[in-house]
Amino acid sequence: MTDDHDAAGAMNFIFEAGVLKRAARTGWWFAGVKQPESIAEHSFRTALIGMMLAAMEGADPARVSMLCVLHDTQETRITDIPHIAKRYLTAVPNTAVTADQVAACPPAVADVITAAVAEYEAGETLEAVVARDADKLECLIQAVEYRHQGIDNVQRWIDSSRTALKTASAHRLADAALSGQPLAWLTPPPRK
Repeated sequence: MTDDHDAAGAMNFIFEAGVLKRAARTGWWFAGVKQPESIAEHSFRTALIGMMLAAMEGADPARVSMLCVLHDTQETRITDIPHIAKRYLTAVPNTAVTADQVAACPPAVADVITAAVAEYEAGETLEAVVARDADKLECLIQAVEYRHQGIDNVQRWIDSSRTALKTASAHRLADAALSGQPLAWLTPPPRK
């Protein structure tokens, strides 16, 4: 393969990932959110949460952030399937979607991405557990923010996300999210 072919294959994946900036997280429509966050917005904050949780849990923050960034990239092809729809639909495994997405990438790129997605999907390493917690915690936090914006039908997202959390640090952050105010950061702390 030529370098130009490898670059074109990598660029195809990058262009495809750009679709996530326009694709909505569909489950929020059931709660009455008219313009829900995009999948990319969700993944961005998931990566930030993952980095923080990794530091708190003694995991590798860079690895966790990478797992978080890649955890929903398959949704360019299979969309964000709402939980209720999963009762009726069977999607191919995310690892199979990822393999197709990176097939034309340079082998080193394809290997890094497929290994990260496989690790996340297996959920066995500390980094994967933390990344999965970051995903659920981001959903819980988003529900809290929507509730503060007047969307009152979000408790099921809060409950299911909280139940799925595994790490002590994720539980602590969930407690802080539930007792906090999303815009509290706008009020500067008193000067000493």
